Amino acid sequence: MSTKHARIVDRALTRLKLRQLRLLVAIGQHGNIINAARDLGISQPAATKMIQDLELDFEVELFERTNRGVIPTMFGEALIRHGKLIFAQISNAAQELDDLNEGTAGRVVVGTLLATSPSLLPAAIEILVETRPNVAIKIVQGTNDALMPSLMSGEIDLVVGRLPVYRHRTNIVQEKFCDERVVMVAGPGHPLAGERSVTFEQMRDFGWILPPVETTLRRQIDQFFIRQGQFVPRLAIESVAYLTNRALYRHHDLLGLVPTDVAMMDIKAGLLAQIDWTVPFGAGPVGVSHRGEAGLSPAGAAFLVALRQVAIARDSA
Repeated sequence: MSTKHARIVDRALTRLKLRQLRLLVAIGQHGNIINAARDLGISQPAATKMIQDLELDFEVELFERTNRGVIPTMFGEALIRHGKLIFAQISNAAQELDDLNEGTAGRVVVGTLLATSPSLLPAAIEILVETRPNVAIKIVQGTNDALMPSLMSGEIDLVVGRLPVYRHRTNIVQEKFCDERVVMVAGPGHPLAGERSVTFEQMRDFGWILPPVETTLRRQIDQFFIRQGQFVPRLAIESVAYLTNRALYRHHDLLGLVPTDVAMMDIKAGLLAQIDWTVPFGAGPVGVSHRGEAGLSPAGAAFLVALRQVAIARDSA
């Protein structure tokens, strides 16, 4: 540890107040000191003094003053991020104490992508509730772009699903469980359902249901469309609402790409049909992302163990 680092750590431990961090986060949200100070019930001069004290203690400039308000510097953004994480941990601690007081065995918040919902996640939850019958579990579904910032800020304990390859990897631990592929699906009555060795040329006249633009799969689809002569579907519906998508497939001649694990139950049940087209892209690692085992609550650590057990059982099956 450098002398400067030790000096700043000592100041933070002896002088830093949660009220200062609350102000810092509020300024980051509002973009000005006046509204942030109003939120905390303090005067603007007092708020300005608190920020100046922070800048002196950390020996950096936290905000740039502009005509439109204040903009966090890279140092300000870093401290705001850590401030949010501190408050999230305090909230998690209070929630865990409340859960224990109410007789529950801890709490875990899990973010999930569509690729893991049908089998991996339910199986892990089943193991967890066997060992902790009163555990409180919250499931949050979304894309990596929505879930990973919540993971980094402490609002979510773990994210289970397609591992981000390029983004959202700073200070995040990733554990791969398997590789997931996607399949082309449609409604059972689709003209291509039951056809053998379908070509892309046969699919050109149909509309598509597409994942959001911020997902890896969508980027792969767009790149594939470009290679097919700048192909643009005659109808494109952007949606990750699976139940809605399934209804659309069943009532309209639409095509879409779905993770194999998600689609197979509906294909076997006759609710969807798998189009006989070998998808030349879409494979990717599926696993769990977290901030490190040391940062997990006992319930979160137990859920991570359950996920690993399910993954091992799937590999050996």
